[in-house]
Amino acid sequence: MFVCSPDRNDIQTATGCLCHSPAFARLNAFITQKISRRSVLTGAAAGFGAAAFGSSKASARIPDAPKSPIAFTNARVFDGVSASARTGLTVIVDGNKIKSIDTANNPPGTGFEVIDCGGRTLMPGLIDAHVHTMMSVISVQGLITADIGYINFVAADEAEKTLMRGFTSVRDMAGPAFGMKRAIDSGVIPGPRIWPSGAMISQTSGHGDFRMPSDVPAQSDAPLTHPEIMGVGMIADGVPEVLKRVREQLMLGASQVKLAAGGGIASNYDPLDSSQYTEAEFRAASDAADNWGTYVAVHAYMPRAIQTAVRGGVRCIEHGQLMDEDTAKLLADKGIWLSSQPFLGDEDANPYPDGTPNRAKQLEMSAGTDAAYNFAKKYKLKTAWGTDTLHSASLAARQGKQLAKMKRWYSNAEVLKMGTSVNAELLAMSGPRNPYPGKLGVIEPGAYADMILVDGDPLANIDLIIDAGRNFSIIMKDGRIYKNMLQSI
Repeated sequence: MFVCSPDRNDIQTATGCLCHSPAFARLNAFITQKISRRSVLTGAAAGFGAAAFGSSKASARIPDAPKSPIAFTNARVFDGVSASARTGLTVIVDGNKIKSIDTANNPPGTGFEVIDCGGRTLMPGLIDAHVHTMMSVISVQGLITADIGYINFVAADEAEKTLMRGFTSVRDMAGPAFGMKRAIDSGVIPGPRIWPSGAMISQTSGHGDFRMPSDVPAQSDAPLTHPEIMGVGMIADGVPEVLKRVREQLMLGASQVKLAAGGGIASNYDPLDSSQYTEAEFRAASDAADNWGTYVAVHAYMPRAIQTAVRGGVRCIEHGQLMDEDTAKLLADKGIWLSSQPFLGDEDANPYPDGTPNRAKQLEMSAGTDAAYNFAKKYKLKTAWGTDTLHSASLAARQGKQLAKMKRWYSNAEVLKMGTSVNAELLAMSGPRNPYPGKLGVIEPGAYADMILVDGDPLANIDLIIDAGRNFSIIMKDGRIYKNMLQSI
């Protein structure tokens, strides 16, 4: 970290300076280790991106901003809010925002780049409210053993694929995504907007505790575990430690904070029915987040875990598949968000081998999915949609299918609204920590120009969103066109 740079004519004096004392050497090594742990993710992401792709101007994968306003004409427009699409509209994009919508469908005039949509459906870019940017496609073994540079390369490749599936925004619900977000926002690599949570905070023996049994009991001065160093999860017990870890994630740039409130599938030592953290610990985390104008979300399936978290001030429940009716009523009464996923234990489930305890917990959890969504509909819960894909490139590629699967419980219009404007409402709950404080998930004046042009009518056939490669003619994010199949027609 600190390097002595003596004048070449004064080497003898330099060799006797403080820099060469044993005490300074130990201090220097300690500081270097601390800084490298914190900067490795951001530095690696930005570094490999710059080396691989160059600046945004030099990269063919980052399109230039349009030189003139764009007029989308002859489009069927689903605005993200209405139950039906409208025709006869012209949508004007200027810079990175939607400037206006002409209901009279007048010719745009001179000075515009005109895109004739040919009757296709123009709709907001899709939003996934529960992803793990750094862990969605890399294997467990790779995550544990690979160099951080490789992990960033894999995640960067998947970020581009996510965008090219039409998902222009994602909410990252655990993992070291800060560097990836910075690389995307600065134009180093293509990818969606990211709302990062940072490391998931877990109690000892909780959903985020991936130590070996031989590591227990842990000494009070035990070093951080590999997942903690990586920024995947942080173990915290008691109010003071929870406060510290929450504040650390906020310091690093978290738009919201995530805690583990109950048993999980991927974790090996916590039963599915276990409740994790006390009301006082949740209250501490919620107060710390509230001080920064944002909120706490929790991983939880079971009624007791959900109810304890809600009493502690938590404002969003991730999953909730095994909640009962009383819990659903509580969420409705308190106005708590439910961010859930269409887990059915089928071919679209996160991969766990048959016969393993993880697979058994997965099947138990997914058996409650139908009831959970029925409760959500009955009590009109504020319900967001996400995928929560882990360690599977093939499953990540079926992101659109996971959204289309929601037709099991909702109408096509409700599904599309959930994947656009409803999810955008949840993103906005980050308040002043919202990294993109503009309108999202809608087509209206002043909103970000994040849009996709669908070859067909997804309101009539929701399955069109499954195959983005074939059915999405245009993908626009922040006013830049990343894909335009109409140029080849």
